[in-house]
Amino acid sequence: MNAEVIVFIVYLCFMLGIGIFFFFKSRGGGDKSYFLGGRQMGPWVTALSAGASDMSAWVLMGLPTSIYALGLGQIWIPVGLAIGYAISWIIEAPRLRKFSIVANDSITIPQYLTNRFLSKSKVLQILCAVVFLIAYTIYSASSLKACGTLFNTVIGWDANIAMYVAAAIIVGYTFLGGFSAVCWTDFFQGMLIFAGMLTATVTAVAMLDMTKAQETNPAYWNPITNWQDIVSGMAWGLGYFGMPHIIIRYMSIRSQKEMKKSAAIGITWTAFIVLFAAAIGIIGLMFMGYDQETVDGSLVFITMVRKIFPAILSGILLSAVLAASMSTADSQLLSASSSFASDVYKPVIRKNKASDREMQWAGRIVVLVVAAIALVIAASPDSGSIMSLVSNAWGIFGAAIGPSILLSLFWKRFNIYGAVAGIVAGTAADICWMIFLTGSTGIYELAPAFVIGFIAAVVVSFVTSEPEKEVEELFDNAMKYED
Repeated sequence: MNAEVIVFIVYLCFMLGIGIFFFFKSRGGGDKSYFLGGRQMGPWVTALSAGASDMSAWVLMGLPTSIYALGLGQIWIPVGLAIGYAISWIIEAPRLRKFSIVANDSITIPQYLTNRFLSKSKVLQILCAVVFLIAYTIYSASSLKACGTLFNTVIGWDANIAMYVAAAIIVGYTFLGGFSAVCWTDFFQGMLIFAGMLTATVTAVAMLDMTKAQETNPAYWNPITNWQDIVSGMAWGLGYFGMPHIIIRYMSIRSQKEMKKSAAIGITWTAFIVLFAAAIGIIGLMFMGYDQETVDGSLVFITMVRKIFPAILSGILLSAVLAASMSTADSQLLSASSSFASDVYKPVIRKNKASDREMQWAGRIVVLVVAAIALVIAASPDSGSIMSLVSNAWGIFGAAIGPSILLSLFWKRFNIYGAVAGIVAGTAADICWMIFLTGSTGIYELAPAFVIGFIAAVVVSFVTSEPEKEVEELFDNAMKYED
């Protein structure tokens, strides 16, 4: 245990050191530098940071445990994620970078949507910012809860104290270094997640007694349990089209020429990660047998690693759980803060009179506030599991933002009224379905809510006036943009 503690401390100090480094490097760089890294991210950093910001602790704890407990019927979640992520890199990423530059060099998703329609109204920015703050607070709570579970299981710390410590480190380097610090920490954490999952999977397979596979209930191995599991699992892939902390990476890449390389790296990394997550759940059952406490705590990966490896190595591998938790939480906190500072504080509260330094401090204060509320949610005994918190936030983002982003990139006739309608309808449908219908239908709320948001956006765009000539010209200019 002492060896694992030492590894954790070294790892956390390294992450904080990156934040301090970029704090001094980016001083005086302005809000574009703090919130988007000056659009100077290379293909490897862009790809791995996008993947790591996506794959929070649920990919090491929640998803493997679902497959461990429920069987291959849950395999459709990683399948849906892999397909959705690949499609978002191929069709969404290249256009989003070009459109965001042509749309007045937008640095946040709400800002992009507003500038895409050359709108002077701030309704769209404020609406998106509200959705972001709500969903990111829930999402961040899942990451902090995973940190608490990890430290409680491995070290014996009180889970709440562990969450406070993890939150302090995450807030520290996000607060100091901004987007560059978040991307570079996510880059290193992405490599650690990959190495940890690969090592644990391969080693466990080598030590596996295959006779235990024959003792498993045959129903466990059936991937086609019912159509609801297939639809719900595949629907997870829709979330990628509207996940701000992921698609913001598409906007930050250095040039269009590096987009294909980033896409290849990102798609490959994510495909392996979701494959490993499924494998850990299956192998964990055969390696350790079924245990209800393991299910209740989402502990398949943690327990398996501690059974297989000596202390120093297990500490390194379990740092992957920390990496997964922190790499997502930091991206969420930064996205929430950038949205508030750029889309509410500067244009609405300060009437565009805020300086770059003032903007950065407004964003930093939001980082503290969102982290504090997320801690309260994570510490609540009624907050639900890590997987349930993630699924709730994922559904809201995918249904609210995804349809409007896609239509803004591919449909010239799309207008601001349709964008507002799509966001409102998608958010309302997701929340209502989650509360009233998920249990009775067995269908993940993102599937119907995404469709409802998409239809609302299209219908309202058709029944309202066409975009002005200047808006259509912006669309044409974005399509022709080269750098």
